[in-house]
Amino acid sequence: MNHPALMPTVVRVPDSFDASLPEIPIQASRRDLAQTRWRALAADGTPFEFALERPLRDGTTVGTSPDARYVVRQQPERVLAIRLEVAASAAAGIGWALGNAHLEASASANELLTPEGEEARALLGRLRVPYEAKEAVFIPGRFARGKMEPAELGSGHRHPGGT
Repeated sequence: MNHPALMPTVVRVPDSFDASLPEIPIQASRRDLAQTRWRALAADGTPFEFALERPLRDGTTVGTSPDARYVVRQQPERVLAIRLEVAASAAAGIGWALGNAHLEASASANELLTPEGEEARALLGRLRVPYEAKEAVFIPGRFARGKMEPAELGSGHRHPGGT
């Protein structure tokens, strides 16, 4: 594939594209995806610069060529995985404790994730909650809702009174 001499600047994602085109991934960290301005290289070496109004999400097609489409893929990171094979009240308590400590979380139907760190390890240790350290794509504020699409609550929140 021929690469343009200039780095393409992505200011908006395509409205439509041929989804049958092969995917060329653009690896990005969760921190990069949370920003509106950043740079990355696609797997084929094509450089990209992003100057967007809103952050991107994992799996977003950001450009196409006649032969392929360029798709942003979030890199896995170290997380602590907590199996939710406990009573609903215990799962709620674990989630509350993580949130009260201002730790980010996400959950599938049977697993709660939080980024690996000393504070998270110490909290789960105090609560005597077993966990497994592993690599996973972590999307803060994403929570399973049974057979419905996961809810995307985001990573931030506001307290009453603006604090």
